[in-house]
Amino acid sequence: MEQTRQFIENLGFPSSDCHHLPTSSKTFPDGAQYRVEIPSVEGPASFEAVIESCEQYNVEIHRVSQGSGIMLLTDEELKQMSEIARREKLEISLFVGPRGSFDITPMQLASAGKIAGLRSQGMDQLVYAIEDVKRACHFGIRSILVADEGLLWLVNECKKAGELPPDLVVKISVQMAQSNPVSIRMVQEAGADTYNVPTDLTLAKLAAIRQAIDIPIDIYVEAPDDIGGFIRHYEIPEIIRVAAPVYIKFGLRNSPNIYPSGTHLEATSIALCKERVRRAKIGLDMLKRYAPHLKTSHKGAEGLGIPVEAVGTNS
Repeated sequence: MEQTRQFIENLGFPSSDCHHLPTSSKTFPDGAQYRVEIPSVEGPASFEAVIESCEQYNVEIHRVSQGSGIMLLTDEELKQMSEIARREKLEISLFVGPRGSFDITPMQLASAGKIAGLRSQGMDQLVYAIEDVKRACHFGIRSILVADEGLLWLVNECKKAGELPPDLVVKISVQMAQSNPVSIRMVQEAGADTYNVPTDLTLAKLAAIRQAIDIPIDIYVEAPDDIGGFIRHYEIPEIIRVAAPVYIKFGLRNSPNIYPSGTHLEATSIALCKERVRRAKIGLDMLKRYAPHLKTSHKGAEGLGIPVEAVGTNS
């Protein structure tokens, strides 16, 4: 076993999980150790509800993300999402679709096949996905959510070739599910800009991942029930210390899965968004109480995928 550990260490990886919990010396470009994300912001009305709640609770956030997919937003909704984010100097990360769960396959509904649900199935879906990204970029969006390794590689090649904007932030979904330093290093090398780790990783495992990668780690400190349902608010200071730079992500336990969302679920989506911000208030107050020295970013900080002006408009 020692020979194997030494070989792995020679490759530039930690030889075990970091149970001694070393402090990360890595930061965002502005020197910050953490930023805040509100997930599952499914449309313009929900986005505005997040902004209003942030003002109500005096919560500063840096990114919102959406899970239903670019393809399920109208042109006007895409434009509104982009304009709100640009106005507020926030990153808005939109999920790329279609994916396996949108297709006719029954595998993702089977107990052993759920991991396949977010993968892009076949070349046609990859083409559709790139078209989805191009449409979002046309409206100024500069951050996307990806859950397939092949799509990640293809997006990166499109960026290098000028088919997609070079400043497009590629965020990896928690559904991709790699959970060890070697796998996540491979995803980083394929073009990931920020990686959402599975929700159930210990501090020692997070610390080991941080030793192997440089990109920010996205971490649910409250996870929806269907991806664990954990509430890790008291661990926030230590998560930041060992894993910085991190996006602290406030999901919501005991809430319905509303993907894919739409106007039929808008009232529910708005209510859930407001409660996520309230949960963020609780978690961030706890962080200030126990670790006020940890540094966060200001709105509009370097590295955020803040939308730009839509193509062909003067708005």
